[in-house]
Amino acid sequence: MKKVLVIAPYAYLPWRSGGQKFIAQFLQYLGKQTELTVVSVAENDASQAGRYRLIPLLKKGFSRYYDLSLVKKISALVKEQAVDTIIWEHPYMAWLAFRVRKKTGVKTLIHTHNIEYQRFRSTGRWWWPILKYYERWCFKKADGIFFITPEDRQFAIRQWKIAADKCFELPFGIELKEHPTDRARCRETIVHRHGIAPGEKILLFTGALAYPPNLQALQLILDKINPLLMQHKGFAYKILVCGGGLPPALNNLEGYRDQHLLYAGFSADIDVYYKAADLFLNPVLSGGGIKTKMVESIAFGTTVISTQTGAIGIDRELCGNKLLLIADDDIKGFADKVFEQSQLAQEETPLSYYQQYHWESIIAQLLKGAI
Repeated sequence: MKKVLVIAPYAYLPWRSGGQKFIAQFLQYLGKQTELTVVSVAENDASQAGRYRLIPLLKKGFSRYYDLSLVKKISALVKEQAVDTIIWEHPYMAWLAFRVRKKTGVKTLIHTHNIEYQRFRSTGRWWWPILKYYERWCFKKADGIFFITPEDRQFAIRQWKIAADKCFELPFGIELKEHPTDRARCRETIVHRHGIAPGEKILLFTGALAYPPNLQALQLILDKINPLLMQHKGFAYKILVCGGGLPPALNNLEGYRDQHLLYAGFSADIDVYYKAADLFLNPVLSGGGIKTKMVESIAFGTTVISTQTGAIGIDRELCGNKLLLIADDDIKGFADKVFEQSQLAQEETPLSYYQQYHWESIIAQLLKGAI
């Protein structure tokens, strides 16, 4: 069994965002098929680590990203445990990764969740050109890079001339192996929890609302999409908004309660919401990487209405009719599609979707040639 060390430089247990969930599940399933050790921060709940050893070696503050003492500490750990491969989550600690490789000779892989400079450029951070230079340098020096989307992989190959044979896809995975059978029961749970009338359609939006692309998408629903839906006389529906980090200025969406909207906050049982919903709304217009909420929604059997930008990274052919795309600038078309689909019986998610995106399949592919 291969011995793998992963450096995860922030708290992810328990997870509270799509990115944290991605790391948590990736490591859980990687730990089933390798002898895995993870170096991270003390703020993680180690009892949730499951099948791997979690070492709180990184400092709490930002200084962990430039802590020179880590060169010696991680190098010693690599030699002590005879590690075959190190996977570094995100490119930020690449300077450290390559110093450790120089001392140990260990295979060094970077797991990037986005083309990071593009994400920060889209959210208006002034220092994105510096990150662009650093990120490209990181990819060129790494022994391999895991990309969350085929688009990101192709960008690295074509624009930055990174060798194709060291660029691998590592998509956000799912834990279900087939279309869920408990959607009706989950709907009853959510209807009862939020006082939704039996005949009302449930439209779901979820995400970490402190993240600008998600907040922008929510604002689009509030200001433009929902007013168009309200023009359909007799259309009975509720838009449920889930996720932490809603700005105080929006006052838990209390001002929208008479407009078919309910704010459910952060939900530890978000799976129940996915399965209860008739449709998932994904009007995302910025930000990088795959939208984990979209991948999960389809896995849980809920049809997604998405902008083109919001659907980047997913294999659309595997989705069948569970993913319906609208041009980014066609707000009316988005609202019309939501109304149209709400009147139709929803199909089951294709079996091929589960075969492609299940975590066991993803890890098995990586172990064949990447790790």
